[in-house]
Amino acid sequence: MRILLAEDDQQLNNALVYRLEAEGFSVDSCQDGEEALFYGEQNIYDIILLDRMLPHMEGSEVLSALRKKDITTPIILITALGSLSDKVTGLDLGADDYLVKPFAFEELLARIRCVTRRPHTLTEHDTLTVEDITWQAAECTLTGPSGSCTLSKRESALLETFLRSKGQTLPRTTLLLKVWGPDSDVEEGNLDNYIHFLRRRLQITGSKLKILTIRGVGYSLQ
Repeated sequence: MRILLAEDDQQLNNALVYRLEAEGFSVDSCQDGEEALFYGEQNIYDIILLDRMLPHMEGSEVLSALRKKDITTPIILITALGSLSDKVTGLDLGADDYLVKPFAFEELLARIRCVTRRPHTLTEHDTLTVEDITWQAAECTLTGPSGSCTLSKRESALLETFLRSKGQTLPRTTLLLKVWGPDSDVEEGNLDNYIHFLRRRLQITGSKLKILTIRGVGYSLQ
C-alpha cells in the first residue's frame, strides 16, 4: 500500500515515515500544501495523511481541490485543530476521517485500516483471490493451481496494482508512478523487466491469467 504523508513538522514527518515503512507501507512525504496537491493529483496513492495547517496552501484547500478533481483517495486530516466545528468542516470538505494531534501511532494505524475498508483496499494483512490465484500480501506469496512462489517487494507492488485493476489497461506511466513513486528516476526498461518476472511467476503457479501488452499504451491483466 502506498501512502502520501503531507506534514510540515520535520520531526513528526520523519518519525511517521520511519514507523509506517516499518509496518510495510510505501511512503512518499512532503512538507507543504502545493507539493501535497501535486502528488495527490497523480492519483497513485491508497491513502493520504494530510496535515491541515500546511505552508503555501492549507490542507483543507488541498482536500477541496482534490475532491473537485474527482480524486476519491481516502484522506485522513491530521491537525491540532480539534473542535467540533473544525472536524465537521473537514469532513464536509471530503475527508474520510479526522485525527487530532497529539495521537498514538496505534490509533493512526487503526484509522488507516478503517478508511481503507471503505471501499476495500488491499492491506498488508489481506488475502486476495482473483480467478485461479491467491495473493497473500503479508508473506508476498502467490499461490496458483500448480504451486506457490514468493515475490520481491517490487514484484509484489506491481502484482497488487494489476490484481486491483484486473481487465483494465494500465498505462506505463501509471505503473511507474504507482510502483516506483513520483520522485523515482527509474528507467522504463525496468518496468518491462518486472513485467517479465511477473509473467514467469504466473506461469510457475499454473495460472491462466496473462499480462497482455497493449501496444503503445501499457499492460493489462486478463
